[in-house]
Amino acid sequence: MTATPLTIGLVAHDDKKAALVAWAVAHQAFLRRHRLYATGTTGGRVLDALPDLNLTRLKSGPLGGDQQLGALLAESKLDMLVFFVDPLSPQPHDVDVKALIRMATLADIPFACNVATADLIVAGR
Repeated sequence: MTATPLTIGLVAHDDKKAALVAWAVAHQAFLRRHRLYATGTTGGRVLDALPDLNLTRLKSGPLGGDQQLGALLAESKLDMLVFFVDPLSPQPHDVDVKALIRMATLADIPFACNVATADLIVAGR
């Protein structure tokens, strides 16, 4: 019996993009079974490492990509969000980041903001 594919959002702050790519490579078998959306730069980095993923790149986060992911959440079109957050660096688009986190919380979906949490979510799937 095959599990229903999930729709997963991927985003990472600049200093966490390498960690997200490494996580995606480690979990590529899982990610290949699902539909992915990622903000522009994050998605580009993931696709450089794993070009065969079913990944749609949105706009860069500060240019509206965070809001595009938020719209997918508002329309109940995301089943999971992986957002590797850098808590030590100021973000010029912090309002958009907070809105995305709020939307993921309101949508009551699995939401990972670091590697440990993302690993646990994938292990449970």
